[in-house]
Amino acid sequence: MTSPLATPISLPNGSVLANRLCKSAMTEGLADKFDLPTPALMQLYKTWSQGGTGLHITGNVMVDRRYLERAGNVVLEDDKNLELFRTWAKQGTTGGNHLWVQLNHPGRQCPKMVSTEPLSPSDVQLAMLGNFARPRPMDQSNIEEVIQRFITSAQLVKQAGFTGVQIHCAHGYLLSQFLSPKINQRQDQWGGSLENRARIIRRIIVGVRAAVGADFPIGVKLNSADFQKGGFSLEDCITVASWLGEDGVDLLEISGGTYEQLSLIGVEPTDVRESTRKREAYFIEYAERIKQSAKIPVMITGGFRSRDVMERAIESGEVDVIGLARPLCTEPDCSTKLIQQTIQSIDCYEDKLVLGTGFWGNNSPSNLIKAINSFGQVGFYYWQIIRLSKGLPPEPQLGTFKAFLRHMTNDFKLNIKRKFG
Repeated sequence: MTSPLATPISLPNGSVLANRLCKSAMTEGLADKFDLPTPALMQLYKTWSQGGTGLHITGNVMVDRRYLERAGNVVLEDDKNLELFRTWAKQGTTGGNHLWVQLNHPGRQCPKMVSTEPLSPSDVQLAMLGNFARPRPMDQSNIEEVIQRFITSAQLVKQAGFTGVQIHCAHGYLLSQFLSPKINQRQDQWGGSLENRARIIRRIIVGVRAAVGADFPIGVKLNSADFQKGGFSLEDCITVASWLGEDGVDLLEISGGTYEQLSLIGVEPTDVRESTRKREAYFIEYAERIKQSAKIPVMITGGFRSRDVMERAIESGEVDVIGLARPLCTEPDCSTKLIQQTIQSIDCYEDKLVLGTGFWGNNSPSNLIKAINSFGQVGFYYWQIIRLSKGLPPEPQLGTFKAFLRHMTNDFKLNIKRKFG
């Protein structure tokens, strides 16, 4: 029997995805010191393109080089080096897949090494390891500038030959910050009611659609919830999803969490029932209600590991596209294997990447262990990305502590290289 994962899907604008699998965005950290695409980044996406995944979404491409999610982000804010982006688009579609650029602005989630005065709707500081400065509340001109930057960058994405664009409105970045009543404490037209908090996103979507035309796919990545008291809720998500459908979005990707609540990488499981797919597909319990509200195709990213769960999710209509991220770091051709039904499950390295108390002895500093486990898991997959970008095979035997050290060292080097050359 042919796998449901092999079924093509037509998006509202008429674009067709070859199958139901998507490489969801992961930050790559492979830009040069001028924030431009490198041969390593192109090699990475060429490798992924040949792995059978129907849709690929790039990691954070920033709309303003003054504010990055991390050093090593690509920035696309003008056409000065558009030929590099054209090469990236060409290399990343050699397998016949779609390649969409994820556009983002970090807002307050901009490390101090990049900016000591980040922007945010309000001056609510991100309290995390002292790595983020108190943000400057945006004024009207800042907001209008950000809106125009997203529109301009989307135009450039199309000019460069990419096949679509995704606007990042999740994971605690700037547009997610506007949605959160915990962070957005404004009393003007950009804060207060959900309609006001979503205004900037809707302005961006409408502006991007006008700029790129009706036949160019626009996606949005949205939190199902922040999973924080007083934050963006599931009910908020359902309402915003309906507005995005009205505004002409072609694919809605649902994820969740923020830097402060790491549901986005599965480090702290969300409040879905334990029985739900044995903790696979973290956000699938919310998909049906969101789909009904949005009336557009919905993709769920987070936790999918077994083929049976993926196939049942597609067959049942719970979701339209399955988002995969980390598994493509250790098995870049896993999509082909899933579609051909030659494997039953994919990458489950997270369970092995956890340091127990025995690593430190009886007096283990639990907070330190939690930090090393979290950043060690992240570092493990970053290291696989680096290896793939060099044309090397993955290194799944890399341990948590070594991955943690490599990740921290690499990020420090990226910051120094960008700052001092």
